[in-house]
Amino acid sequence: MSRIGKKPVPVPAGVSANISGQTVEVKGPKGILAFTATDDVTITLADGSVSVVPRGTSKRARQQWGMSRSMIENLVTGVTKGFRKELEIQGVGYRAAMQGNVLKLSLGYSHEVNFDVPKGVTVTTPKQTEIVVEGIDPQLVGQVAANIREWRGPEPYKGKGIRYKGEFIFRKEGKKK
Repeated sequence: MSRIGKKPVPVPAGVSANISGQTVEVKGPKGILAFTATDDVTITLADGSVSVVPRGTSKRARQQWGMSRSMIENLVTGVTKGFRKELEIQGVGYRAAMQGNVLKLSLGYSHEVNFDVPKGVTVTTPKQTEIVVEGIDPQLVGQVAANIREWRGPEPYKGKGIRYKGEFIFRKEGKKK
C-alpha cells in the first residue's frame, strides 16, 4: 500500500480542479497547470479533494499510484504558492546580474556568461551573489536552477562556484609539502 497514494489531495479555496479522462487541470491565482496520468490509475474528484486509486495490483500500477498523487499535489502547490530555488555564488569576482530577460554571470571565465531565462520562470538577483529562481512548474524551476549551477559547480578545494542555498560541499585538503 502506498502511504503517499492513500492520502487525497485537498483543493484549497480559490483553486479549481477539472478531470477529463486521465488529465487533471488545475487553475489557481498563479496560473493553469495540467498533468496526464497513465492508465494504471483512476483519478476522482470528490468533496473538494482529488483521490488517486490504482487499477489492479501490478507493480507498475502501485508505482504510478504514489507518483500520480505527488504530481497532482505539485500542481495545486504550483498554482497557489509556486516553487522557488535559491542559489548562492562564492568566489572572488564571481557575481550575477539580471539585464532584461538575460542573466549575466561573471564566473572567472575570460568572458561573461549570458543565460537566457525561459518563459514560465522568473529569475531575480537580490544581491550580486544570490540568484532566486521562481515559477509554478517544479520541473522547470529545478531544471533552470540546475542549468545555471552547471556553468560553474562548486569545487571541493576552495568551495568556489554556484551552489544551492544550504547545500553542503564536501571539502578536500590540498597537497602538503
